[in-house]
Parts: sequence; structure tokens; C-alpha cells
Amino acid sequence: MAEQTLVLIKPDGLSKSLTGNVLARLSETKLEIAAARIVQVSKELAEQHYALLKDKPFFTDLIKYIMGDYHKKKVMALVYWGDDALAKVRKICGATNPEEADPVSIRGAYGRITTKGVYENVIHASTNIEEAEREIKLWFSPDEIIMELYPSKKVMVSVEKRVWV
Repeated sequence: MAEQTLVLIKPDGLSKSLTGNVLARLSETKLEIAAARIVQVSKELAEQHYALLKDKPFFTDLIKYIMGDYHKKKVMALVYWGDDALAKVRKICGATNPEEADPVSIRGAYGRITTKGVYENVIHASTNIEEAEREIKLWFSPDEIIMELYPSKKVMVSVEKRVWV
């Protein structure tokens, strides 16, 4: 069944120049990239993304980590689409804890746990279909995705926007 998943190459992955390696590994899934962008993660976006973990003792460090306080202040956000996208991507990513991840997985090969106990695991992948939809809608607008993944509508909005001079 065709489905979509959000993938984030986290600040540690970007600061260690692992983007090419991670994308090459993800290409093994034969999934299609439906959207991609580089993002400076705001505190608001970070807290919305990790809202389900807000009661965990590591929440503050997790927010600092995804915002780039420990590394480069950017994340590469992607939407992958295709048959069994969630399972394929999660298998290549490996376990969340880099020490428990298969050594040939992305997290097993490139992740680490800092002395403060922060999991620098290079990559995020949605856990299920519901989370994928919630996360994709947080990170992308409908116009930034090359296919119609979810219902959308056109509305007139008036916003101040920076444009090229």
C-alpha cells in the first residue's frame, strides 16, 4: 500500500556532512521523494513536532538538539512516498537508541549518545500513518509537496512576504 513518511536529517547529520550518505541509504528503499527543504527549526515547530514527548525528562535537550543548539542550526526535511514507506524507512534508520541500532542502519553507523545522554541519532522517521500525517502537515504546506497527499483547499490570504530585490 502506498503511504508517506516524514524524514528529518537532523542537525548532527548535517554538521557531520552525512546528508549524501543518508540520502544514498534512503534511495535503497526505491521510494519517491515528494518534498524536500532545509529548515531552521523554531522553538514552536520543535515543540509541536515533539509534543508527544513533552512530559519526558529529556524534552528540553531534545528541543535544543533539533533546533541546532548543539550543531548547525538547520534540518533537512523530506517526504518519502511509496509502497510500505513507513516500514522501509524505519528499517533503514534503525533503533532510536544508536547503541541498540543495527550497525548497518543509519543510526547504528552514524549515531551516538552524548555524555549528557542526548541521542544524536542523525535521522527522524515517522512512527505510523497518523504521526506521518501530523508531522508532514507541520513541516510542509500543500504547495511544497509535488503530489496531493492529503485533502487541501485554496484560500485567499494576505501576508507580508520577503521577495527578491
